[in-house]
Amino acid sequence: MTSPAPQAEPLPPQMVLMQMLFGKVVTQAVSIVARFKLADQMAAGPKTAAELAGPAGLNAKHLYRVLRALAGLGVLKGDDGGRFALTPVGELLRTDVPGSMRAIATYVCDPWSWKAWGDLAGSVRSGQPAFDHVFGEGVFDYLGKHPDESATFNEGMTGFSQQAAAAMLKAYDFAPFNTIVDVGGGHGAILCAVLGTNTKARGIVFDAPQVVAGADAPIKAAGLADRCRAEGGDFFKSVPAGGDLYVLKHIIHDWNDAKATQILKCVRAAIPATGKLLLVELVVPPGFAPNFAHVLDLEMMVVCDGKERTEPEYRELLAGAGFKLARVIPTEGPHSLVEAVPV
Repeated sequence: MTSPAPQAEPLPPQMVLMQMLFGKVVTQAVSIVARFKLADQMAAGPKTAAELAGPAGLNAKHLYRVLRALAGLGVLKGDDGGRFALTPVGELLRTDVPGSMRAIATYVCDPWSWKAWGDLAGSVRSGQPAFDHVFGEGVFDYLGKHPDESATFNEGMTGFSQQAAAAMLKAYDFAPFNTIVDVGGGHGAILCAVLGTNTKARGIVFDAPQVVAGADAPIKAAGLADRCRAEGGDFFKSVPAGGDLYVLKHIIHDWNDAKATQILKCVRAAIPATGKLLLVELVVPPGFAPNFAHVLDLEMMVVCDGKERTEPEYRELLAGAGFKLARVIPTEGPHSLVEAVPV
């Protein structure tokens, strides 16, 4: 009879807190692998720090120390020869994998994101986004003026969308719909995934002109140019009419209640009486158990004056824009699907 494996001793409280306090170190170290595309180099096999440093223009000794720390955290694995390889976690830092998080891991350490988080205390004092205080304008205005940072951000959102799309397709039946409008759809990752499995449907990706311009290539690459088009505009003013399903993924959480209601009212003006609205969001559950929605809620607070909402908060928000919450559908991922109908 085999003896049970010994259970790891819980960390003492001071070490638990110390690990939390130095979470900044982990974030920045992961971002190094992402920013310099080191995971792409390791995709072909294990590499030493010197082999990785040369093409990236980095200092090999300092890079070794970063990689060693990440091996201890399970992002990489190291061997006695000083070579490092990707773990399943590290694989997500590659550029060419479905649901890649390389761009996300890059932009969270770009100045626009990192510096705003340095003023969390200011946000808690003022009740306003730290970003606006640090940069003197809203985050979306800033990104509109900084195309390189905006491109990385949009690439990161595409990765988020690819992850959410697979879970959505398992949890929701898109077959009844003929025309699907993806409001704030970025480069079209969600809509392309939905149309790829629903061959009778047509779609419109709608977003700001400078953002949605990046949707044409993915739509063509997916073979959907005959059934899907990209349209630019301002969802605070209007959205395309004619859809029987309107999808908004990670849009409503970007805004406070007044602005979120304005967006939803524009959708209400465009949607037919028989149409449906589908919000893809992290719905905050009751209680205080660990949940990623609590973490992302702080990101919204600091960066853009948005928030993650509870089911009752969504019900109230939707009612104020002429919708009735029909149901909240969990997915196998962190997202829920908030389905609503016009009233």
